[in-house]
Amino acid sequence: MSQLPQIKIPATYMRGGTSKGVFFSLTDLPERCQVAGEARDNMLLRVIGSPDPYGKQTDGMGGATSSTSKTVILSKSSQADHDVDYLFGQVAIDKAFVDWSGNCGNLTAAVGSFAISNGLVAADRIPHNGHAVVRIWQQNIKKTIIAHVPITNGEVQETGEFELDGVTFPAAEVQVDFVSPVDASEAMFPTGNITDVLNVPAVGEFAAASFSVTMINAGIPTIFLNAQDLGYTGTELQDAINSDEKALERFETIRAYGAIKMGLIDNAEQAVARQHTPKLAFVTGNKAYVSSSGKSIESTDIELNVRALSMGKLHHAMMGTAAVAIGTAAAIPGTLVSQVIASGANSSVTFGHPSGTLKVGAQTEQVNGEWTVNKVSMSRSARVLMEGWVRIPSDSF
Repeated sequence: MSQLPQIKIPATYMRGGTSKGVFFSLTDLPERCQVAGEARDNMLLRVIGSPDPYGKQTDGMGGATSSTSKTVILSKSSQADHDVDYLFGQVAIDKAFVDWSGNCGNLTAAVGSFAISNGLVAADRIPHNGHAVVRIWQQNIKKTIIAHVPITNGEVQETGEFELDGVTFPAAEVQVDFVSPVDASEAMFPTGNITDVLNVPAVGEFAAASFSVTMINAGIPTIFLNAQDLGYTGTELQDAINSDEKALERFETIRAYGAIKMGLIDNAEQAVARQHTPKLAFVTGNKAYVSSSGKSIESTDIELNVRALSMGKLHHAMMGTAAVAIGTAAAIPGTLVSQVIASGANSSVTFGHPSGTLKVGAQTEQVNGEWTVNKVSMSRSARVLMEGWVRIPSDSF
């Protein structure tokens, strides 16, 4: 039996925020993978090393976590007044599935620098020194994002002194602005209510329960709950949640029934094919705790604590898109998020997450009784880890 050779595809391995993934220019992909479909999905699955029943992604570029099983495809923008089109694919670890339903806010921080370095941004938009303002069209959610990329001597500056909790080493600061992160055709609060009651059936040893929730579309569809309603303090780290399979099953059931109430799926079984959205998060006030790095977070350092799950596990820090939802909900009176802030709704908050803290600001307003958000901003960092070619068997797709 003759063996087919591997092919090589130009690729860049990048960290953006507290995530990392494999970045491609659209035109560098094999021709049949330049359009959405089975061939593209199969190619990305093989690149990342999925599906892997061992859950390790050893035979691929993935890192066996939701933060490291990610892919990005970029191209010159097809939209007026934008520089680059950004398409994000969240690759499942143990299933043959790529979720295209949402954005990755963390990797957004790396999009601008990749676009500049790969000729996707017009030269006259890049200063010799200063900040390049890269206008990103996020294709998954059809929204505009602005990245302020530092430039030194005409090149992207990646090194610097900016420290981001959840990332070991300092780097250059990249401000990211999520412009009008709620689609005009959608309601920020899909049920029309700032808070709702979510009924969830019994799961294993957990009895059926009703939870107070805030369900919001901002950055990414997100369901917020109170930590104490779940039996948690809200200061938990990853091991406290991710080592408890029964709790994870319960969280996934809550997420599925929340997705139904948000109108994202029709029945709980469909949640399996929509792992990336919605996100599930639980909140509490500004309690002190020790982060995963051993750093003491004092109650005076933060205004609230948030713990969020991604792809069925507690995230080691905070997803950028969920931070957009947190910032938006924190600025609106009556949400579960703003309720746990001692001073009430605030347009700029610093919250605690398992790896440390993050500050996020949101410009919200109420028009004719409906809440909208004009912009959400936060600072991240990004850098190239490796560039060259990724190789996969030629019969993979």
